[in-house]
Amino acid sequence: MSDPQPEFRPVPGTPETVAPGIVRVLAPNPSPMTFRGTNTYLVGEADLCVIDPGPDDPIHLRALLDAIGGRRVSAIAVTHAHVDHAPLAETLSALTGAPVAGFGTARAGRSAAMTRLAESGLVGGGEGVDHAFRPDRTLADGETLSGGDWSLRAIHTPGHMGNHLCFALDDRLFSGDLVMGWASSLVSPPDGDLTDFMASLARLQEETWQSLLPGHGAPVSDPATRLADLVAHRRAREAAILDALEDGPADPATLAARIYTDTPAPLLPAAARNVLAHLVDLIGKDRVTPLSELSPQARFARR
Repeated sequence: MSDPQPEFRPVPGTPETVAPGIVRVLAPNPSPMTFRGTNTYLVGEADLCVIDPGPDDPIHLRALLDAIGGRRVSAIAVTHAHVDHAPLAETLSALTGAPVAGFGTARAGRSAAMTRLAESGLVGGGEGVDHAFRPDRTLADGETLSGGDWSLRAIHTPGHMGNHLCFALDDRLFSGDLVMGWASSLVSPPDGDLTDFMASLARLQEETWQSLLPGHGAPVSDPATRLADLVAHRRAREAAILDALEDGPADPATLAARIYTDTPAPLLPAAARNVLAHLVDLIGKDRVTPLSELSPQARFARR
């Protein structure tokens, strides 16, 4: 598989200024799901907000404290409760005294359809959920988080996860895992919801952004094009699933193997979760129907 961003090779733990008043520190947790690792951002000059402290890793904690350099941290903002973004927040909060802000717990913002799936026994797949995440301050959609020389607007953008927030700093957007340049976001039920994901992309398209600063990978310099590409990609994936079902009913894993022909075998389980997310969305659109109780093993047919 070719490298989607060969020029993006920051050194883990080394602070890099990506825009005025914004410093990125890469966590040392590369993987097929996290690309080079998690991007932690320090926003501000004398008074800081730390966005997505990252995994519970002592090496990354030391790097963040070095980058902070004794300056005041007045807030820690978490885009969502996955284990590559949230766990270090508690330790960093204890060391700096800064409260942790987020939309809510790992289950907050979960749609009714995904709640039913979770109650049926379906558990999340992908990066892993930080079930211990409990923000000190819950941020409602549109609420502002401010410090000495910065102000962030929280935008509730469920889809990758129900409690996902993006943070707007004027016309720059910290987009978490909703929008990245190196790959499409994983949408894995019951934590991920494709119907919500598409609505969140549409919402971001209503505003003009100078750049997107994602949770993984390089900054997105042409946000409007990237957002349009992601919408088109999902619509094409939906069409491919419907076409594959023309051959008869199939389960998500079978459909993923037919559709994701260039995907390495270790990533096919994640691809199957993406297919399941599309199938749940298509049920809501009355385009497909499950032939048994809704689950990752169910077979689906076109209506």
